[in-house]
Amino acid sequence: METKANYVLIGAFTILVTLFLLLFALWAAKYSSERSWREYAVIFNEPVTGLSEGSTVQYNGISVGTVQQLSLAPDDPRRVIAKLRLQADAPIKTDTRAKLSMTGITGSPIIQLTGGSPNSPALADAERGSEIPIIQTEASALQNIADTANRLVARLDQVLSDDNVEHVSKTLANIESLTGSIADQREDLRALIANARKSSEQLSATLNTTNRAVETVDREIAGKLPGIVAKLDSTLTKLDSAATGANGILNDNRAAISSFANDGLAQLGPTLAELRVLVRDLRRISDRLDSNPTRYLLGRDATKEFEPEPAAR
Repeated sequence: METKANYVLIGAFTILVTLFLLLFALWAAKYSSERSWREYAVIFNEPVTGLSEGSTVQYNGISVGTVQQLSLAPDDPRRVIAKLRLQADAPIKTDTRAKLSMTGITGSPIIQLTGGSPNSPALADAERGSEIPIIQTEASALQNIADTANRLVARLDQVLSDDNVEHVSKTLANIESLTGSIADQREDLRALIANARKSSEQLSATLNTTNRAVETVDREIAGKLPGIVAKLDSTLTKLDSAATGANGILNDNRAAISSFANDGLAQLGPTLAELRVLVRDLRRISDRLDSNPTRYLLGRDATKEFEPEPAAR
């Protein structure tokens, strides 16, 4: 009886130890798995058509994880929240950006991570207090293409409005009328073209004549240029010699010129004043001679002529 009881205890102890070891192995595997992966979140402000749970997440073209969950933001259904499961050693920095991308022309959409300068801190360390670090997004090429297409469609709608279509129709009608008028004036156009050709030929002949005249003038000027230059050189030499002579005369008579400037100019003022008085006196004498020369010369009035009175009848 005691032997059977020992076997039961040994068997129960063995089962408990095995369960404990199994639970420990599961916990260690889960802990190791959690340490090998890290969760991040990305909030898109654009549709994520084609993206699904399990889609690849690449960092500069290298796969670093997958999309774990997709959901709409509860406060704004225009925004999409994507939870990512990335490798723990992936260098996700604060300036890392996420955008939608295509693996090929017909491939499925993926999330592409770019950026991340070496000096930037890790996003997980910068947002240690938050539950899940959030990677900022940037507009994808697909979104840029869609926005450009929308702008082009809007502009096409403006260009192809009813008013513009009507204007284009009127313009085409005017062009058609103009071409009809030109067709009716075909003979006149031929004559105009012929006259234009003749005018062009005359203009060409005139230009040739003008060119020959200019060349002749250029040759004559070129032939006379050495003589002109020689005469100009001789004239400049004479001017230089005259200037040298004038400079020598001034140097030789510097004392006389200085004496005249100091003494002669000082006496010139009184002399001019005396000349002015003399001219005034001469003008008075001339006036008196004109009015009564006898009295001025003889000192008395001129003798009056006797005129007899007529006899009384």
